Amino acid sequence: MQNLKNTFSRAFYLIQLILLFCLQGFAQVAKLTTPWTHQAQQAEVPLNEYPRPQMQRTNWLCLNGKWDYTGGTTAPDALNPRVAASFKGLNQQIVVPYCPESYLSGIQKKQQINLWYRRTFEVPASWKGKDLLVNFGAVDHDATVFINGRKAGSHSGGYDAFSFNITPYLIKGSNTIVVAAHDPNDGKAPSGKNGPRGDYTFSSGIWQTVWLEPVSRTHIKSIKLLPDVDGQRLKILVNTSGAGSVTAIALNGRKEVSQAKAAGGTYFYLPIKKPELWSPENPFLYDLKIILHNSDGSVSDEVISYFGMRDIKLAKLNGVVRPFINGKFMMQLGLLDQGYWPDGVLTAPTEEALKFDIEYTKNAGYNLIRKHMKTEPQRFYYWADKLGLLVWQDMPAIWYQNEDTTVNRRMFRKELKMVIDDHYNSPSIITWVPFNENWGAFDVKNITAWLKQYDPSRLVNGNSGFNNNPDYQKPYGDPGNGDYVDTHIYVGPYGASVPDGKRAASLGEFGGVGLFVRGHMWPVENNAYDYEPTSAALTDRYVFLLDRVEQLMKYKGLSVAIYTQTTDVEHEVNGVLSYDRKVEKMDTKRIREVNQAVIQSSHHLND
Repeated sequence: MQNLKNTFSRAFYLIQLILLFCLQGFAQVAKLTTPWTHQAQQAEVPLNEYPRPQMQRTNWLCLNGKWDYTGGTTAPDALNPRVAASFKGLNQQIVVPYCPESYLSGIQKKQQINLWYRRTFEVPASWKGKDLLVNFGAVDHDATVFINGRKAGSHSGGYDAFSFNITPYLIKGSNTIVVAAHDPNDGKAPSGKNGPRGDYTFSSGIWQTVWLEPVSRTHIKSIKLLPDVDGQRLKILVNTSGAGSVTAIALNGRKEVSQAKAAGGTYFYLPIKKPELWSPENPFLYDLKIILHNSDGSVSDEVISYFGMRDIKLAKLNGVVRPFINGKFMMQLGLLDQGYWPDGVLTAPTEEALKFDIEYTKNAGYNLIRKHMKTEPQRFYYWADKLGLLVWQDMPAIWYQNEDTTVNRRMFRKELKMVIDDHYNSPSIITWVPFNENWGAFDVKNITAWLKQYDPSRLVNGNSGFNNNPDYQKPYGDPGNGDYVDTHIYVGPYGASVPDGKRAASLGEFGGVGLFVRGHMWPVENNAYDYEPTSAALTDRYVFLLDRVEQLMKYKGLSVAIYTQTTDVEHEVNGVLSYDRKVEKMDTKRIREVNQAVIQSSHHLND
């Protein structure tokens, strides 16, 4: 009888807990957690690392954390509103910067279209006399910001960073910021796998860090860095708000390498004699300090940055066109990296998690990531720069490029340029990919040519996997220009492209062999291009695929091979890692050995 009483007591206690959590709004259930889910939930200010490593200031205030929230089809229209929505009588909160569709947001809604966020902040007393910038890593898709009820600015674009000077709208004491985000997710703006024809959970709203920083009226707005290895110099452009003179100082540790002065808004060169080159084997980074001076010589602004000296270009090796990095051919062997998370959707739960995928890829012997159909926070590229991984950066696809072409195509071009500008300074990025498998493809030849002209320091793969095509449109096909002739072959690798005399050959996607791992899969019907029953069998299959990749590299001119994929993603179970990042699905030691063997074999071709 006592045991029965204890059982009832425990059951009653559990019911109380469940009711308590329901009342507090925590009744949502995670479909799948990662090793960092709990840590992210416990953080008062999640993702509290400085978000912009290549233009870093000392003073800043992270606004991540709990915001008041209202959203959905019944919320006020959030597309370029004139006035801020009222939050009267509303008590829902969301955890920024996780999208409302994610578990980590604390609300786990279905697709939201009109999204409204609100929180208060106080300006630190030490910032008195400074202008105040509010910065957003990314908001999907159209954002409008109000400060104390007054409109501070609007921005359109789901994958690029933006800022507003909110100084005129501030008051003493507590200030209120309201962000309206409108995201119809209708495929008429770049949205990648996050769009109506995409494969995964839709997401919307704020999905990267929000932060404040004080600046002088005359301050540094942006910097542009271009390594010139042959010329032993770094080309620099410092855009400023207000006139001023600029001093740039390159550092190797604490040792000054060189110094140069120029006017703001003009290109100048910083000498780097006998530069130590950046590469995956030696990801050496110089530190960079940029100081903005007033006309009287006083310091108006100062930022800390870094750069890597490396070049990437096409050249012939034994009569075969190949990509050369720092003057030599290196087989680019990597993973298709989609950057989705079961707990955060587009947003990694923590900095450690963001770094984890890069570290695993590096430790498994790869030298390349193809960042597929999305961008990442700038700290992702910082870790790729620092740890030494080459990056191919895709542009998220537009889906309905043939509808309202004047608007939709213009938006795609505008956002492509903004994405390039955001990540231009990262040495790890060596190739831009504007289109994938004809998805949303239009004017591919012209856009490829424009991109080559806009950023001649990198290679361009105009239509990766041009041999594939969605069934709802006619294929654009091979644009015939750019730097790669690129096919996708599943499972492959045979059937891969061969060089055409002007372009290198790339196998932009192959593999996709799946393995079911019970307890670590998204709760939907799972699939892959092919399957193996055990980890050992999958490892054997992978090694066999890579042996054949090596044959194609040696005898058919293949220069790039990208395996699908880093992790499982929702219904797809063809990852090297499980979706929750808890299971390495193959023998990583053997994977590393064969990957490194193929890369080393490519080095020998230079002899």
